[in-house]
Amino acid sequence: MRTKNLGRNGPVVPALGLGCMGMSDFYGPADENESIATIHAALDAGVNLLDTGDFYGMGHNEMLIGRALRDRRHQAFIAVKFGALRGPDNAWGGFDLRPAALKNFLAYTLRRLNTDYVDLYQPCRIDPSCPIEDTIGAIADLVKAGWVRHIGLSEAGPANIRKAAAVHPIAALQIEYSLVTRGIEAAILPVVRELGIGVTAYGVLSRGLLSGARPSSPKDFRGHFPRFAGPNLESNQHVVAALRDIAAKHNATAPQIAIAWVLSRGEDIIPILGARRRDQFHETLGALQLRLTPADLAEIESTVPPVSGTRYGADQMNWLDSEKNT
Repeated sequence: MRTKNLGRNGPVVPALGLGCMGMSDFYGPADENESIATIHAALDAGVNLLDTGDFYGMGHNEMLIGRALRDRRHQAFIAVKFGALRGPDNAWGGFDLRPAALKNFLAYTLRRLNTDYVDLYQPCRIDPSCPIEDTIGAIADLVKAGWVRHIGLSEAGPANIRKAAAVHPIAALQIEYSLVTRGIEAAILPVVRELGIGVTAYGVLSRGLLSGARPSSPKDFRGHFPRFAGPNLESNQHVVAALRDIAAKHNATAPQIAIAWVLSRGEDIIPILGARRRDQFHETLGALQLRLTPADLAEIESTVPPVSGTRYGADQMNWLDSEKNT
């Protein structure tokens, strides 16, 4: 497995990460045994960066990972997002990044994961009611205490990235980045590169859109996303078709081309792939074998049209500091 540094002076991690969210939440029912088998397959392949959030399945995802890592914790690099508030009806209740709240979140995370430290701890959004300096300062205290190894951010814009980095070194920014979602290139990517911060890119397949997936059940949250609704979904089939045509030229699948494109964007960018099954995971590994020339990449970019629809609904878009600052 190829490896990269997570940030200029950060830890060594694999060139790909495994996103575990869909094993517990948002995409409809998942097979727990298959999820654990997929995590084990990732570890066996050297993909030990496991990405989760304490609000995925209201803690279920962390408990799932904890079970999967029984006797294998030493092999894993666990990245945890925190700060989102959920209700018993699965509703979203905003964000809480106060120092007292994050210490409480971490206490529960450590118990659910059955570990005494988290490798990368990152607020999932920017809380406008709590200065980012206070949040990062509190996590820095947890680093000193040994409960957190590295600090990250998620969906932060340039100004708050700079404020956070002034308090403590930031290893990574997690943000959506794909062939059809390139907004970070204008203002955010230059800032993280200036500061030596790595990028863990989620949404590399645009929530499965680029693989031809559609919402699978009423519990599949993609049904509420503009890209998967109405005329946007119809228009986006042309995007999928164009990517498949390109993939066929390279004897690859559309997901492999999309992943390889993100891999080509720099040694500081690590795609996070949300495979829920072993067959999906093994397909993603094929992207590492692709060797795309500058001419190939240019053809991909010129052939695959822009996607239609924002990446979240209007309410959730308003929560993204990254969108307000680009």
